[in-house]
Amino acid sequence: MLSLVSISSYARAETTDELNKEAAQVLQTLYRNNPTAESISKKAKAILVFPKIVKAGLVFGGSYGEGVLNEGSKITDYYNSVSASFGWQAGAESYGYVVFLMNNKAVQYLKKSEGWEIGVGPTVVVMDKGIAKNLSSTTLKDDAYAFIFDQQGLMASLSLEGTKITRIKR
Repeated sequence: MLSLVSISSYARAETTDELNKEAAQVLQTLYRNNPTAESISKKAKAILVFPKIVKAGLVFGGSYGEGVLNEGSKITDYYNSVSASFGWQAGAESYGYVVFLMNNKAVQYLKKSEGWEIGVGPTVVVMDKGIAKNLSSTTLKDDAYAFIFDQQGLMASLSLEGTKITRIKR
């Protein structure tokens, strides 16, 4: 728990404007580096962007970051992404991720839940280069697609399982 408290202040954006700007920048960078992500964005009902997640652990670990929900061209809400873990782990890293919500069911679940726990509720497919190559806008069948990017640091594993996304007031 101490890891989570110490990293949350590092990953928290200073202002709403700063968070909005960072989210827009990383989304454009993702589109430039991954044309599949841009293609998916055109079909998505909403896009949840977490520009910077900080993860650290030494047996006990955690991650924290703040993001924005885009619906169309408007930012409609703010969320945080939190996870806690226990086990064989040591290190620290930062990364970002984007979740494309593909249908109204997924968007409504995010908005109405008291916190969306990845792995519960809508189906989320975490994209890697192999999966992304075989995906087109006509083969999209899941509720949400997540792209993890800009990993920096050393940590043994990276996963969105066990992550809870909760609406925050900004």
